[in-house]
Order: sequence, then C-alpha cells, then structure tokens
Amino acid sequence: MPRYVALFGSINVGGNRLTMADLRWAFEREGFENVETVVASGNVLFDFDERPTDGLEDLFAHMMAERFDIESFVAVRTRAELVRAVEDNPFAADGAENLVHTLFLGGQPSPAQFEALLAAHAGRGPERIAAGDRALYIDYAGGAGNSRLTGAFIERRLGFPGTARNLRSLRRMIDKMDNT
Repeated sequence: MPRYVALFGSINVGGNRLTMADLRWAFEREGFENVETVVASGNVLFDFDERPTDGLEDLFAHMMAERFDIESFVAVRTRAELVRAVEDNPFAADGAENLVHTLFLGGQPSPAQFEALLAAHAGRGPERIAAGDRALYIDYAGGAGNSRLTGAFIERRLGFPGTARNLRSLRRMIDKMDNT
C-alpha cells in the first residue's frame, strides 16, 4: 500500500495547539492505516490504497476544521515527492539544513508570479529563493524567525497557501517512510 505524508500548516503555532495523538486518532477515524506522526508540528505519515491524492488535502483540511476547529492548509506528498523536494533544492548543498526549506504550495505558480515574488522581495532580506514543482525552495540565511519573507507575504504574491519544512525535517520524514 502506498505511503504518503500530510504536511499541515499552522499546527502547534499561535493558538492552534493539537497533540499528535489526537491528530493520529483523527486519521484513524477516517480509515487511514499505519498512521504515524513525525515531529510535533503536523507531519502525518499514512498508508492510502486509493487512487491519486486529489481530494485528500481538502478532506484533511475539513477534518481539522470539523474535529479541532483549526483552519489549516494541508499538502499531501508521496515519498518520491519528498525526496525530490530535497534533491531539487538548489540550496541544499551549501545552506544549513535547519535554514534551507521547501515551502510546499497549494498549486504551481506561473513564471510571472514567481518573478513578481522575487521583485517584491528584492532588498528585503538575505534569503535566496528558487521555484520548484508546487514548491518554493528558500534559504533563510539570516534565520526564518526574523525573516520578512513570511508565508503571508508569499501567498499574497503567488496566490497559493503553503507550508514549509526544513531539510532536517524532510530527511527525517523520508527516513521514517523507509523504515515503516
């Protein structure tokens, strides 16, 4: 049975506190198998025998709103897509693994949208940004917490919500997917 990861945005930040045990329970109630969380920030590994993942992101977002009263963007990806998110990241070779992120997006920005993002960010900070497949690659060289390149800033320019994970977390999820 294929293994997937659901990457939730806005979990255990601000007021959106949720135990990973409750999140696993919600997945199991929906009939998903071999459910496991990785890091307490909304990364859920699960098996799913159905067709393509279309619709799963909406299902999980609805589940979060209904069961926990949390509005959350959700990106569902396969193991292969996680591996590509690491391998295709042009900053992985020379950036710090805790500062180099993949921002998984709810759609694919056009080249014009990406160029508008770069233009809007010019002079705002030391971050390096590259486009990917339904993703942005970002090197938060000065630290993500102090960056002016926020999720809201990016979403306003691209028109897509997203949720970011650093290289360390992505590698940990890939490792877990390989060993379950």
